[in-house]
Amino acid sequence: MYTGPVDERRSADRRRSVGQAAEEAAARCLERAGLTVVARNVRLPEGEIDLVCRQRDLVVFVEVKCRRADWGEAPAAAVSWRKQRRLVRLAQHYLKWKRLETARCRFDVVAVTLDAQGGSHVRHIPAAFDASGIA
Repeated sequence: MYTGPVDERRSADRRRSVGQAAEEAAARCLERAGLTVVARNVRLPEGEIDLVCRQRDLVVFVEVKCRRADWGEAPAAAVSWRKQRRLVRLAQHYLKWKRLETARCRFDVVAVTLDAQGGSHVRHIPAAFDASGIA
């Protein structure tokens, strides 16, 4: 039974809430791993970078993916070549914007899997992909 835009708004609000919780869990995981979160949800004209971190002299761009365990596909599998390419381009724009063109950078993925009981499993994948041959 379709009840109109109210259900669609509730669904979008629920997704946004789950996404924010996943990004918060990812940030905590990264901080425990020794990274410093310097920016969240960086919006650029071409898209958004979930998290930007620093690890000493390294700028780390992080894509956070959240999936339910019963979907069968691991969250990190959702970071396709096309998504990687987009993240690399966003990172280039970010580095130019912040005048960090010569900085070394890395692309990480944090996969958050939600179980049926409401718990989550967070997995940090450092250097999940690199920019060579993508940009």
